[in-house]
Amino acid sequence: MNTFKAFRINSKDGRIHAGFENITLDDLTPGDVVIQSVYSGINYKDALAATGKGTILIKFPLVGGIDVAGIVDRSDDERFNIGDEVLVCGSELSETRDGGYSEYVRVPGDCIIPLPDGLSLFEVMAIGSAGFAAALAVDKLQLNGQSPELGSMLVTGATGGVGSFAIDLLSGLGYEVIAVSGKQERTAYLESLGAAKVLPRQELSLGERPLEKGLWGGAVDCVGGKLLSWLTRTVKPMGSIAAIGLTGGIEINTTVMPFILRGVSLLGINSVICPGALKARIWQRLATDLRPRHIETIVSAEIPFDRLPDMFEAYIQGRVTGRTVVRIAD
Repeated sequence: MNTFKAFRINSKDGRIHAGFENITLDDLTPGDVVIQSVYSGINYKDALAATGKGTILIKFPLVGGIDVAGIVDRSDDERFNIGDEVLVCGSELSETRDGGYSEYVRVPGDCIIPLPDGLSLFEVMAIGSAGFAAALAVDKLQLNGQSPELGSMLVTGATGGVGSFAIDLLSGLGYEVIAVSGKQERTAYLESLGAAKVLPRQELSLGERPLEKGLWGGAVDCVGGKLLSWLTRTVKPMGSIAAIGLTGGIEINTTVMPFILRGVSLLGINSVICPGALKARIWQRLATDLRPRHIETIVSAEIPFDRLPDMFEAYIQGRVTGRTVVRIAD
């Protein structure tokens, strides 16, 4: 290959500039495996990075895209051979390393997960970091003792990628799931994923007492801010909250009372710095007992690579339901 197309993010005079460029392998950050990209996906984090509306990149310039799936083109790592189908999820792509919005990606072998049996390249990017984070949350909740017997699970930011997969996975495991969403027109969509009930976010009464009535067995929170603060006060004794998102703000206002009087646990979920062995185990679960049942429903669009820049603003404005898969190569 000589040059290939990549969506690159630059900074000049404190302003973000992003767009397609023709680059070479020598332009990419170091790595011992080159992957020919087939699919990527769009996450809220990708939109923040590409538009400059969030501080995501630690160095410039970098190729955007925190996920990619494709075929090994060349390898100096004995664990991978030419033609292997693989994926990279998180691993500081589009933070310190060039990411997946490129016809070719070069990464260290430790970043790579072999394609799990039972999942296609399309399906792992339909799941992407969003579905992986949801699965990581479910796994951590289970390890912390969260069971269906503790009561219903609340999922906030329910129509987003993480929220959609959280509903799918939890309901598939026998939990009663209650979705919170500001998009009342998406009630049927959320119910189709397994939500037993949908609560309009605008109608919630958040209260101000240190402890409110215990309402939920636990929660997966994709919003943060006031909603997460409220969850700490309304989860029943011994319940857990998996905190993933921050679209509603980065601050929470609570007291120690939920934690020492009800034994509530607040579990942080980070899919980027996830150890390799844990990442491989979660992807194996996503191919087996945690395999999402509604991938085709959750994927709202599959777009060609050229249309990638058109989608970011919709993510920033919260107008996207589910997941968007980016087709980089046929």
